[in-house]
Amino acid sequence: MPQKGRYTPRRKTRRKKSRNKNSTTYILLAIVAVFVISFFGYRRYVQYKSETQVEMVQQEHVAFVKKVAPYAVVLGKEYGVLPSITIAQAILESNWGNSSLASQYNNYFGIKGENPTNTKVLQTKEYTDGQWVTINGRFRVYSDFRESMKDHTKLLVNGTTWNSQQYKQVLQSKDYIEAAIALQTDGYATDPGYTSKIIRIIQKYDLKKYDEGIK
Repeated sequence: MPQKGRYTPRRKTRRKKSRNKNSTTYILLAIVAVFVISFFGYRRYVQYKSETQVEMVQQEHVAFVKKVAPYAVVLGKEYGVLPSITIAQAILESNWGNSSLASQYNNYFGIKGENPTNTKVLQTKEYTDGQWVTINGRFRVYSDFRESMKDHTKLLVNGTTWNSQQYKQVLQSKDYIEAAIALQTDGYATDPGYTSKIIRIIQKYDLKKYDEGIK
């Protein structure tokens, strides 16, 4: 007669369920571990990529300043225009030399012209009646960025065809802050924030040091 109380098959079934439960737990833990590692690994990758991009941009900015600063000083000594203003305007107007006008036509200051033989018609934005509008403008084309810088300096010194004294206040300014304000009041740009942008660039990149010995 079979003995009561012996449930060997049931015990085996329980062990199998326990093993299955443990396996499932291990799999879930492994999935969570992979997810956590991947998540933090991705965050570190994004952070590294961001830091690398920032470093590259900073190096690009330093290289641009080194490129234009020496000739800005030469022009400053010859014509009396503060180099910090010339450099800051080149940065702002050309987007660090990356704008189409700068990269393709060496025009770092958005200087316009009328002669079709040495100009190019491009779209530009101007601030008119309280809003930004896109218009077509005819801009000077230069063979070299230094030619553009010299033309910009001569514009400040000689003024426009309709007003030879237009930028007189810029030339008479004793420091970059006065000169930046004068650029706005003398009508160099339509951007209402032009003065603050120029001052901010000069201060951020310590461009004032290039003005020593000019005035």
